[in-house]
Amino acid sequence: MTYLLRVLLPDRPGTLGAVASALGGEGADILSVDVVERHQGVAVDDLVVDLPSARPPDVLITAAESVRDVTVESVRPFFGPLDTARELELVEAVAADPDAGIALLADAVPRIFRSAWAMVVEASTGDVWGDGGTRVHRVAASSAAPETDAETLPWLPLTKAAVLDPAGSHEVPSAWTDLDTELAAAPVGRGDRALVLGRPGGPAFRPSELARLSHLAGIVATMTG
Repeated sequence: MTYLLRVLLPDRPGTLGAVASALGGEGADILSVDVVERHQGVAVDDLVVDLPSARPPDVLITAAESVRDVTVESVRPFFGPLDTARELELVEAVAADPDAGIALLADAVPRIFRSAWAMVVEASTGDVWGDGGTRVHRVAASSAAPETDAETLPWLPLTKAAVLDPAGSHEVPSAWTDLDTELAAAPVGRGDRALVLGRPGGPAFRPSELARLSHLAGIVATMTG
């Protein structure tokens, strides 16, 4: 069984090696390592780990946290690709077919950010509907996106990429938050159009991920006009 671990560890030589050794001692094999961010002496890494099916995933947490000052933020099954060139592939695909750019963005982003789904939504107001109100419609979505559409999203227009807090000021349909889904969004070219990502079971979206998401959405928006 393959798992994705997000670990917080001191950004000092040898720490990641010690974590790898501890995981190896439990029969786990690290397939890939991605650095999510580094800040004030702490690194946040995503480890894709293969574990024999007879071993419970809890041993991964115990092993990693046996290394001093290491914390496992989350662990969940992982079924995605292991390559790290998805962003470049997306840009190349959009360049080849700009008219399909928004659909390509929604389809590719879950693989890039190891999320379950993504969708692009857009708010329209006034004469579009004839009643002066605001409506939200779905422009594009990945295959695993919730079928439930939002009639309104009060947080649109969106000025910058953000983690969405449905319990606070970011109202969304309940289907979007099933399975303790972490949500993030970024404007796509303009504030009334947003890319929304869902990551059931976490981990939470980090500031560095929001920055990447914002840049990628901006690039695609520029390429598609």
